[in-house]
Amino acid sequence: MQRRHLLQTFSLLTAGATLAAASSLAHADGKLIRLGTVAGPDAQVWQVAQQVAKQKKGLTVKLIEFNDYVQPNAALDAGDLDANSFQHQPYLDSQVKQRGYKLVSVGLTYISPMGVYSQKFKALKDLPRGARVAVPNDPSNENRALLLLQSQGLIQLKPGAGVNGNNATALDVAGNPKGLKLTELDAAQLPRTLGDVDAAVVNTNYALAAGLQPTKDALALEDIHSPYANIIVVRAKDKDQPWVKKLVAAYQSPEVKAYIDKTFKGAMVAAF
Repeated sequence: MQRRHLLQTFSLLTAGATLAAASSLAHADGKLIRLGTVAGPDAQVWQVAQQVAKQKKGLTVKLIEFNDYVQPNAALDAGDLDANSFQHQPYLDSQVKQRGYKLVSVGLTYISPMGVYSQKFKALKDLPRGARVAVPNDPSNENRALLLLQSQGLIQLKPGAGVNGNNATALDVAGNPKGLKLTELDAAQLPRTLGDVDAAVVNTNYALAAGLQPTKDALALEDIHSPYANIIVVRAKDKDQPWVKKLVAAYQSPEVKAYIDKTFKGAMVAAF
């Protein structure tokens, strides 16, 4: 019995080693890239990029879907993946800082742009002095909202606030030409406050749920090169490998952009 168990264990180890070697060889040939993403729109778009990679770049991309935002970076750092695509740069930065991962961004994918909405005004320039503007009250989204307001010239943050992992709050506003009154509220509640405030900065998922169309109804949207655009990530040691350039090019292709534009109608916008 013990001998059988040892033989079975040896067989499993051998099979695992063989699969690992085959994967390594396939990867070395540029024929197989193991890419981690999350189930839903990310995986949906990568299925299109997967076809482009095969047909035009000679890469076979194996998609591995996750249901959380922790495992894809852990798996990539451990060598179980060759790349992943599910996060924005601030999240990657926090993961690298907290866990010591040697992971880097190599290309942009898409952004679900946060927008400024109003039921009372048709342009930001029309906001009166002392206008009440609602922003999300959680650290990441409030930071994002304040950066958007700053990009529109409505406020100015203190030096160093809002960047490099230093989340800004209303207390970090150093310049406020219109004397805006910033009201911090739960992100999910913001669309329902539009009748009570002069404007609100709303995440795309909540805007859509409230019947708002970002590209049509927002007075301003995040730039596609916002720090909150999603990215393709690889291990630092692989960033200059030829397959990385091919993988990024496959995603940043006309086919993928057209698919994003047609399918998501502004809820997701290509960031390339």
